[in-house]
Amino acid sequence: MARWMLVLVCWLGCTLVNAAQVAPPAQIRLVSEAWLDYTNADGTGLAWDVLRKVFEPAGVKVLPLSEPYTRAVGLVQRAEADAWVGSYHDETPNTVYPRWNFDTDHIYALGLASKPRPTLETLGQYRLAWVRGYAYQHYLPHIGSFSEVQRRTGILSMLAHDRADYYIDAQTEVATVLQKARDPAQYRLTHIAEIPLYLGFADTANGRALLALYDQRMDSLVPSGELRAIFDHWQQPYPFDDAKPAP
Repeated sequence: MARWMLVLVCWLGCTLVNAAQVAPPAQIRLVSEAWLDYTNADGTGLAWDVLRKVFEPAGVKVLPLSEPYTRAVGLVQRAEADAWVGSYHDETPNTVYPRWNFDTDHIYALGLASKPRPTLETLGQYRLAWVRGYAYQHYLPHIGSFSEVQRRTGILSMLAHDRADYYIDAQTEVATVLQKARDPAQYRLTHIAEIPLYLGFADTANGRALLALYDQRMDSLVPSGELRAIFDHWQQPYPFDDAKPAP
């Protein structure tokens, strides 16, 4: 009898530990680069609204934090934040990914109007540049020569002085860069690709619990169309008309 009691106590203890591991915390620390009208530093923006809609009705408060992209990734990998916003699927090691994306990145090439218009198939023939940490070489085909920049302030000069053929970034970011040109007609934007955007979760008990909650909520929110009003409010394309979760 004593032996069976010991087994029962051990089983109950393991059950309680496992339950504690899968229960999501009361808040999620989400870190992102501050992208205009998407993840503003004051907590406003399309992505913050979408993620509040995902987590807060389930009792998990969203705590937004703004950091440069590479620092955001590092904070999650060190478990100093629960997830970062705007990752591509399986972008970095020591991170876990959900089945559902929360948006789609509209990728554009910015270059001089005098240069040939690039396509997804020909992009690898050119000298490309993008912000350090974005790793487009893993998500765009046949990438050859590329350089990484620390900040976007020198992009127009780089293109004008022929130090790169095209700058690659999301639509909002390349449009912001182009707005600062003295002669915008000197440049041209070309759509290149659509890449799903994910949360990259910390590979911790809390991170995995929050990931499971996120996918559970998206399993409901996407079919119901409840997220469409948020994209309409921010006048952005709705990414889930033909959406399916990643396997």
